[in-house]
Amino acid sequence: MRENIIEIFSSIQGEGKYVGCRQIFVRLEGCNLDCTYCDTENEIGRHPVCMVEERAGTHELVPYENPLSVEQAAEIVARLVADVPHHSLSITGGEPLLHVPFIKELATHIDLPVFLETNGTLDRALAECIDCISHISMDLKLPDVLSAPVWDAHARFLEVARAKDVYVKVVVAADTCADDVERAAHLVAEIAPATLLILQPVTPYGGCTVPSPARLLELQRIALHHLTDVRVIPQTHRMMDLL
Repeated sequence: MRENIIEIFSSIQGEGKYVGCRQIFVRLEGCNLDCTYCDTENEIGRHPVCMVEERAGTHELVPYENPLSVEQAAEIVARLVADVPHHSLSITGGEPLLHVPFIKELATHIDLPVFLETNGTLDRALAECIDCISHISMDLKLPDVLSAPVWDAHARFLEVARAKDVYVKVVVAADTCADDVERAAHLVAEIAPATLLILQPVTPYGGCTVPSPARLLELQRIALHHLTDVRVIPQTHRMMDLL
């Protein structure tokens, strides 16, 4: 089995519940959504090579011809793990659940727990591979960043994801609607009330503006009326210029 991979590297998790943990990242092509703030070139077929960090922590990337086999990807992961212990293997994108067969096969070739970073809309795909996943970072996309709302898809996804260690992340901007944040918190509370909700201030891109400190606190206040654990965590890897 072979797959086009954008990059494989070792770094810290810069977002969410496991911020600061050392992970290996495998970034796959393609996405089913069109978020306005997306800063990742993930179009399928646009990556003739995979950029690989051959030694963990060097930031030195070497091109490997795509598509890579599962065995090649697993060998790269094993080499990075040999340099330094890692918390988990982050499968990210794009939207990694567009590549379920590859995820399932790769999981059988590695010793690390699998950490899935997903836009939280492909519930059937998640159900196909959930047995090989340990942690789920689920985005919940608000309507103002998409061409069409995906509330129902998020609800179905969380119904499946709650069987695992899952947290939900909502990116918020200066013009984010408070009613949408409340609806997001209510959705999580109705399906998986013990789930951590993270409000992530947007990293400026595509015309998006960071919310003020007062606005962040107000949105957190609204969400805390529905959930007991709501945290504000920015993209810390961007602050430190890490991969």
